Amino acid sequence: MTSTPQPRTVPLTCSGHTRPVVHLEYSELQSDNTYTLLSSCKDGNPMLRDWLGDWVGTFLGHKGAVWSARLSGGEASYAVTGSADFSAKVWDTFSGQCLHTFSHNHIVRSVAINGQGTSILTGGHEKKLRLFDLNRPTAEARLLTGGPAAEKGLAHDGNIRSVVWSRGDENVVVSVGEDKVVRHTVLKKHTLDVTPSSASLHPLNADRFFAGETSAGWVRIYDFESGEQRELHKGHHGPVHCVSYSPDGELAASGSEDGTIRLWQTWHGKAYGLWGG
Repeated sequence: MTSTPQPRTVPLTCSGHTRPVVHLEYSELQSDNTYTLLSSCKDGNPMLRDWLGDWVGTFLGHKGAVWSARLSGGEASYAVTGSADFSAKVWDTFSGQCLHTFSHNHIVRSVAINGQGTSILTGGHEKKLRLFDLNRPTAEARLLTGGPAAEKGLAHDGNIRSVVWSRGDENVVVSVGEDKVVRHTVLKKHTLDVTPSSASLHPLNADRFFAGETSAGWVRIYDFESGEQRELHKGHHGPVHCVSYSPDGELAASGSEDGTIRLWQTWHGKAYGLWGG
């Protein structure tokens, strides 16, 4: 049986970073149907781009790798970053000014913002989940604990790799630690032929997910229900560390060890942005 030829996809390449890109975050869709993209990089300089991938600005102030960056809801008026310099920072996305710096005792690997934009959550090598109130930025952070690690005042027994705020419930957060514990409910599980570094579910159809590969520069698209691979694309010159769909589902972004961000069209041949169709 002859397989169906796969469309050749040429991604847009966004340059500017000088070291591996490790995290990507899209804003919500704006009233004019545009959005922004925030990238975290080991060069310590998170960058903001518009929906076409064009550079908007760089947030300068961290003195170590930036592992995570998040945008607030609505107009994405501020951003939060977590860094290897033992700090999390809050930035004004219009002026680029640093509004607050929250010091930690170890590397901050992940940050999250609640839906109302009033609180931020941090996690990292302290093994603690810290909750900061942006209305009282000088107040002591609240520590969230759980499971066996709670006896030691910790959230996990291993370094915390990722924290996410639930969109459906402001009182629910998800944390992933190197102690092999994910504090949340698994809704769907697939076993893939490769080791994924990151995955992103399509925001509108939820019929597919986009995944990067830890050992090579490939990006893959899988069917959400069956887990079967739909598409395979090559573009990066090193492992893919992070992926994310745009809020309108038209693009998927990937960040790599090669220091670039690449933007991939979801529907090949459709006129969108810099793609003429």
